[in-house]
Amino acid sequence: MATSPPADPYITKAKVYLLGRQTVADDELARFLQDEGMVFTTDTQAPAEILAEIAGRTCYMSFGKGRKSNQQYLDNILVSKHGSVLEHAVWCLLLTGVSRSLTHELVRHRAGFGFSQLSQRYVDEGDARYVVPPLFQENEELRSKWQQTIDHIRKAYIELADAAAQHVQQKHPEMAPRDRRKWARQAARSILPNACETKIFVTANSRAWRHFLEMRGSPHADTEIRLLAVEICRVLKKESPNIFHDIEIYDEADGMPAVRVQHSKV
Repeated sequence: MATSPPADPYITKAKVYLLGRQTVADDELARFLQDEGMVFTTDTQAPAEILAEIAGRTCYMSFGKGRKSNQQYLDNILVSKHGSVLEHAVWCLLLTGVSRSLTHELVRHRAGFGFSQLSQRYVDEGDARYVVPPLFQENEELRSKWQQTIDHIRKAYIELADAAAQHVQQKHPEMAPRDRRKWARQAARSILPNACETKIFVTANSRAWRHFLEMRGSPHADTEIRLLAVEICRVLKKESPNIFHDIEIYDEADGMPAVRVQHSKV
């Protein structure tokens, strides 16, 4: 087990890594258009926007007809709330520097989402980092009291996990070391707080991401997940200006950024 905390065990801001985006199979698109005697061109280079437009136009076989620009086409999708078309645009994000408290809320977003999260059974949390709640970042006295509590819990976890590992070894000497460590950690993790930092790989389609941004970027949301939603919004607006152009980041009266969605519940 770890015996000392990392150099800087306290985290004040999450990180968002964009690890996956779609590509368009141009050869197969050309084959489809040729088979159907259709012509299709678009003015966007973003694969997600191209795929969403293709999906929508397939519903009416309207290739080469009607709205000319991708933004015009997707604007109509947003206004008419034809949200199923947006489910074909997908991104994969890796989130770090977030608390277990945050992910308890994040994984409640089920439709259109996939999650893979760090395991506290396999990973030694003796050298874990902890996310400082935004409220405690504002007040040194509160933060100091909070950190004292975390330091106590960190020490208790290390001692408890070590003692549990010794107990398991005595009780089951035939057990493989890896399994003994897992058994000890899965019991010791019961004392770890919600502030414990975790890492989670999240895949979702753009309709699901829009719902997440609307719900969690709201000023009524928990502050930590609200600030995460703002960071994710910045990433997705850059990735797809046409799908997310009606979503804006603004400063709330409380002095923190929030997310506002023009076309709600698409």
